[in-house]
Amino acid sequence: MRAAGFVSRSERFASVGSTNDIVRAWLDEGTPEVCLAVADRQTAGRGRDGRTWQAPAGAGLLLSLGFRPTWLGPDRTWRLAAIVALAMAEAAEAVAELPERRIRLKWPNDLVIETADGRVLKLAGLLGETIGLGTHDPRAIVGIGVNADWRPGDFPAGIADAMPSLREAAGGRPVDREALLESFRSRLADRTEALRAGRFEVAAWVARQLTNGRPVRLDGSNGGSQVVRALGVDVDSGGLVIEDTRAPNAQRTVLTGEIVHLRLADGPIEPDGSGEREPVGV
Repeated sequence: MRAAGFVSRSERFASVGSTNDIVRAWLDEGTPEVCLAVADRQTAGRGRDGRTWQAPAGAGLLLSLGFRPTWLGPDRTWRLAAIVALAMAEAAEAVAELPERRIRLKWPNDLVIETADGRVLKLAGLLGETIGLGTHDPRAIVGIGVNADWRPGDFPAGIADAMPSLREAAGGRPVDREALLESFRSRLADRTEALRAGRFEVAAWVARQLTNGRPVRLDGSNGGSQVVRALGVDVDSGGLVIEDTRAPNAQRTVLTGEIVHLRLADGPIEPDGSGEREPVGV
C-alpha cells in the first residue's frame, strides 16, 4: 500500500462547519491533489439534497478529499466517489473485524448494513461535488461521514433506530478512529493509483451493491415515485440499471440527479411504472 506521499496536504480540525468547504477552498488556492481535511466535529456537514450531517465530537470519522482529475474523463468522475466508498467499506470491515462484504453500498451514496430482519441501516454517507469538469482545471471533492465509535445513546433523537455504528456492528467493541483513517488512506492510495492508470475495480463495486436484483422504491426529483426491480449498476455512467416494465425484457439506467431517495421496497413491482404519482424519469 502506498499511503506515504499520497496526500499533498492534510489537516485535522477540532470543529469546522464543513470539511467539504475546507477542501474546496484549498483547491481554489491551487493546492495539488490529493488534499485531505479531517474534523472531530462538523456544525454544517451536508448530505445530498440539502440534508445535514452531524455527529458528536470524537465519535465519527468526518473527512473530505480534494482531487484534480485532469487524468479522468468528465463522464468517469463519479468513480472517485466509488473508490472512496470501496476503500472505506474495506477499511471499516478490517478495523471492526467484520466479515467481508458485511458493509454494502446502497446506490447512489450510502454505506449500509442489512440486519437479519431485513432492515437497512446507514453506516456512512458520501457527498461528491465537482467544479469545472471538462475544463483545464477540473476539481472534485468527496466528503464522507462514518458512524465509527458511537454508542446507541449517542445518536441524535429520531435517527437512532436507522443509523448503526461500527462499534455496534463489532458487538460493542470500541473502534479506533485513527486506525480506521490510516487503513482507509492506504486502501484509497492504491485505488487512486489504479484509477489514474485506467483501472477501476468493477467487480468489487458491483458485488457490494445492496440493490442488485431487488425491488426498490425510487423517489424522483420530478416528484414521481415508483417501485421497480433494480437489475444492477452501469459501469460506464455509474447509474442504477432498472427493469423497464413498459417493454418486454427492457431496461433503462437512472442517473443520480434523477433520484431524491431510494429504499428497498416491500410492495409489488408496478407493471406500467405508474402509481399515485408520475413515474421517475418519465
